[in-house]
Amino acid sequence: MRRLVPSVLLLSVLALVLAACGGSRSDTATRATTTTAASKSACRKVVAPSPKGSQKLAKPKLVLDPAKRWSATVETNCGSFTIALDVKQAPRTSASFVYLTRKGFYDGLTFHRIAPGFVIQGGDPLGTGTGGPGYTVVEAPPKNVQYTHGVVAMAKTATEPDGASGSQFYVVIGQDAQLPPQYALLGKVTKGLGVVDRIGALPLQTNDPQGAAPVDPVVIQRVTVAETS
Repeated sequence: MRRLVPSVLLLSVLALVLAACGGSRSDTATRATTTTAASKSACRKVVAPSPKGSQKLAKPKLVLDPAKRWSATVETNCGSFTIALDVKQAPRTSASFVYLTRKGFYDGLTFHRIAPGFVIQGGDPLGTGTGGPGYTVVEAPPKNVQYTHGVVAMAKTATEPDGASGSQFYVVIGQDAQLPPQYALLGKVTKGLGVVDRIGALPLQTNDPQGAAPVDPVVIQRVTVAETS
């Protein structure tokens, strides 16, 4: 099943959010297709990678030290950005992400879905929005979580329980996604938010109301994790 954020039931909410910002999803998509040459040139042209195929990894047993600060740097052909992992509020989700990162799981994957003014989504080994690592972690996010600009959370299907996640993650590019607390929290972008916004403004292959793949691929070249005391 396709992992989407939001589910179909939340599309009406998204439409209201975009209207409040002064434009519809189609208006936003139109603006994205007229991105300035300077913004486009910030992304290096790369060849789309071949999908890695179905994965069947063992569920992680990794436990991260909450007394340390954990961060993940995502390097793409459009630049790099760093996520501060919220290990205290999302220990299992963060540990799963680090586990996958250490295995090189994300290296060579793409941001397969861009929803202008809403989110960018990646981390699917199939590149279609339907893949994952072969296991699911369930960790309900804090009830007061707000999916605001730069917040990183995990995608799930509409039928999965709150806080379910595999490998697909998304970064909010709107001021407030207005989503209910159903998506596992991972952290927040603390460096390179301009790169995230740049990716979110790229021209898309189709004008799908739930988002679409960019015309030119955005490839996750490498993800590295750092820990500090």
